[in-house]
Amino acid sequence: MPRREPQHEAPHRPPVGLSTASVWPLRAGTGFELAADLGYDGVEVMVWVDPASQNVPELRRWSRHTGMPVLSVHSPSLLITQRVWSPDPVVRLRKSVEAAMDLEARTVVVHPPFRWQRRYGDAFADLIAELEEDSGIAIAVENMFKVRPPGGRRDARVSAFRPSIDPTEVGYRHYTLDLSHVAAAGMDAFALADRMGPGLAHVHLADGTGVPKDEHLVPGRGSQPCAEILEKLSTGFDGQVVLEVNTRRAPSPAHRMKDLAEALLFARFHLGH
Repeated sequence: MPRREPQHEAPHRPPVGLSTASVWPLRAGTGFELAADLGYDGVEVMVWVDPASQNVPELRRWSRHTGMPVLSVHSPSLLITQRVWSPDPVVRLRKSVEAAMDLEARTVVVHPPFRWQRRYGDAFADLIAELEEDSGIAIAVENMFKVRPPGGRRDARVSAFRPSIDPTEVGYRHYTLDLSHVAAAGMDAFALADRMGPGLAHVHLADGTGVPKDEHLVPGRGSQPCAEILEKLSTGFDGQVVLEVNTRRAPSPAHRMKDLAEALLFARFHLGH
């Protein structure tokens, strides 16, 4: 009998998605269309002031129309989204998980509570554990950065988050590593990823120069070890990589598409796709 060659499974490669925030100020539907045109594996829906991003049936239609699955839902955690869906942050997080289930997404990204959200902050860890247990959705808490207080000195920085900008100080089951936030915080990306350990479930891929503000540059245009982090995640990482880059100042649609294509190529190359 002829000898049968051993069968080797193709190595698992993390999917590379596009955040709809990457096309702001254009609407979420444009994010789905560009992700499909450029060959991304799916999208992350940033739920914010864009009405389309808040409308689950509309998002489902965009997903079907473009063939782009929703990989993750970013809960409305920003200052400008404090009244999206509800003024109650508990309701917003619950609705984010419900949206992820309806859209068949694996992950919900959420920021730590603001310092002034005392009741929400006290219950945050237990709430996440409850929602993960009931839904099967990974709720990945994101690292943040300090900001200059209103009227403060140029070099003054405070954390707006409770208890800090580093979610590993509390300890959650799942984390999002945001490399632009790492740059703005002056943190060490590898040290933070190591602290997240097997809980690292999601990566927001973007670059930064180290200035204390959130730049969300195309990876490779700043000082963060974006390539090295991706190479570290190329084996054994079962999460998702999402490009969350700033194209607001793109001078034309062609420039925006070029930036997003470059970002995808960077991610795929360093993940070994």
